[in-house]
Amino acid sequence: MWTNAKEPGELSNAANEIEPHDRALIRLVGAGDLHAFESLYRSYFHRLTRFIDRMIRRPNLIEEIVNDTMLTVWQKAGSFDGSCKLSTWIFAIAYRKAMKAARGLDDPVAYDFEFAPDESGHEPDEEAQHHELREHMLKALDALSFDHRAVVCLTYYHGLGYAEIASIMDCPVNTVKTRMHHARRRLEILLARRAEEM
Repeated sequence: MWTNAKEPGELSNAANEIEPHDRALIRLVGAGDLHAFESLYRSYFHRLTRFIDRMIRRPNLIEEIVNDTMLTVWQKAGSFDGSCKLSTWIFAIAYRKAMKAARGLDDPVAYDFEFAPDESGHEPDEEAQHHELREHMLKALDALSFDHRAVVCLTYYHGLGYAEIASIMDCPVNTVKTRMHHARRRLEILLARRAEEM
C-alpha cells in the first residue's frame, strides 16, 4: 500500500531548490515587505490547505486556519532564525493551529468530492475507482488519532522526513517513528476490513 511513497527524509530536487527562495522571502517579510509576504502566502497556501484538510476535515475552517498560520508567519517572520527549514517552521505553526482547532470539533465532516473539479485526467471508470479508493483512505485516516494522522500526512502527502516531522510536532524522532508504526498498522487493519466489506 505504501510502495509509491517517498522514503522518510527523501526530498525532491524541486523542494531543495525552493528553500533558498523561501529564505530570501522570509527575510523580506521580516523587514515588513508586503509583496514578499503575498508571494510567500501564495507559495504555501495550497500545501497548507491540503495538510489542514487532511488533519481536521472541516472545509469551513481550513482557510481560517491557513490565514491564522500565515498571520503568525507575518508577525513572527523577524524571529525566524534559520535553525530549521522555513517550510518546517511554517508547518509547525500550522500543526499547532490545526491541533488547537481540532480540540473543539466533533466528528469530521466529509468533503463533497462529487462537486470538486476533476483534475486527474482519468477516464470516468478510473475516476470512480480512484474516488472510491480516496474515500476509503480518508475514512481510514479519520479513524486515526490527530498525532498519528499528522505523521502520515506529513510523510506521505508532503514528503517530509522524520527529523522534520519531529521538529514540527515538537517531539523526539523516535516518537515520530513509533507513531508511524502504529498508524500504518491501524490503516492496514482498517483498509483490509473495508476491502472485506466490499
